[in-house]
Amino acid sequence: MAQFELTMPKMGESVAEATITNWLKSEGDHIEEDEAVLEIATDKVDSEVPSPVEGKLIKMLFNVDDVVQVGQAIAIIETDGEGSGDAPAPAATEAPQEAEAIAETVTQAVEVVSGGEIVKNSNGRFYSPLVRNIAKEEGISQTELDALDGSGLEGRVTKNDILDYVANKSSAPAAPTLAPTPVASTPAKAAAPVSLNAGDEIIEMDRMRKIIADHMVMSKSTSPHVTSFVEADVTNIVNWRNKVKDSYFKREGQKMTFTPIFIEAIVKAIKDFPMINISVDGTNIIKKKDINIGMAAALPSGNLIVPVIKKADDLNLNGLTKQVNDLANRARNNALKPDDISGGTYTVTNVGTFGNVMGTPIINQPQVAILALGAIRKMPAVIETPDGDFIGIRQKMFLSHAYDHRVVDGALGGMFVKRVAEYLEAFDPNREV
Repeated sequence: MAQFELTMPKMGESVAEATITNWLKSEGDHIEEDEAVLEIATDKVDSEVPSPVEGKLIKMLFNVDDVVQVGQAIAIIETDGEGSGDAPAPAATEAPQEAEAIAETVTQAVEVVSGGEIVKNSNGRFYSPLVRNIAKEEGISQTELDALDGSGLEGRVTKNDILDYVANKSSAPAAPTLAPTPVASTPAKAAAPVSLNAGDEIIEMDRMRKIIADHMVMSKSTSPHVTSFVEADVTNIVNWRNKVKDSYFKREGQKMTFTPIFIEAIVKAIKDFPMINISVDGTNIIKKKDINIGMAAALPSGNLIVPVIKKADDLNLNGLTKQVNDLANRARNNALKPDDISGGTYTVTNVGTFGNVMGTPIINQPQVAILALGAIRKMPAVIETPDGDFIGIRQKMFLSHAYDHRVVDGALGGMFVKRVAEYLEAFDPNREV
């Protein structure tokens, strides 16, 4: 009999860990090849982990709610094959493990010497990136973190553990001091008290809503948001879509919506202003080669998700339409994969879907800008002609462009959204698709 290590799969760019939400199999259960063994969740999407081999589950290495790193073994499956090629032999792994431990010790020492950063491993306990980030943001020292009682596997500190510690620390009375408090000190963060009245209903946030809330707060605290607004005349687009949508559906079996048309204009504007298509890494600016457009979509639960059109600049309008429809349909059916929502470099959100004229969207980190599309409305407008100006009825909408003022100034942010409007207004009403 052989043993096979089932590992946490790679789930797209920037996803380094996942939380086990449910084991679908128990120890001793038989598993078919490609059968789902457990369910996992990242900060982006929920997914299942199938087994690439047939066999018996003999060991579950983690419990529900444990956070597991990508590539880490999560279960041992006994197969009918002979030998131990599927699982590393102890003798073969001792040296690499020893070398890895030495390297980790050196890295930890460097990090400690370089300024008191929270390290990944300390006193034999692993800290997830999320826990380390919270500790850093809340000013929790390595010593404090090491002293925390963890509720995770083998005493690991979970997100809830550290958030509870922060809450208790913020609400605890300050220790008496003989010296006055320095002027530069920062008061501890504390949530405003919430009063409850008779008949009020308490609804606990689901896991995804908590993640969204944390991500939105993090984005606002990371990026100083500035928003520019431009009005665009999209009469030619509305008339053209009304003319071609039925024939396009008969030919392609796809609905022609406004979204791919808007994305096409955004991609053109990004090519004109590539410094919108960037991310910030410390004091470095990462200029992205690919243009990957995220499109915010509402889930049946009411939560929000942002599937990504990869290399949107390589697609024509027909290709964009099919990508938009496919991602939107799979979002509604909870069928998105982790890779479908990773790697975005710029995001679009259509607030006009809900009848909103404009909005001030929050940047989808680690991007630096996001565009909100307002509702298209019939409006009276001044129309300039060689024979003079006159009033006419036009289809108009507002574009709201929010951007990170650390790296995008008003000139760039304003010129970019103006260029998007110009591309929309220049749409050819006789275009073929």
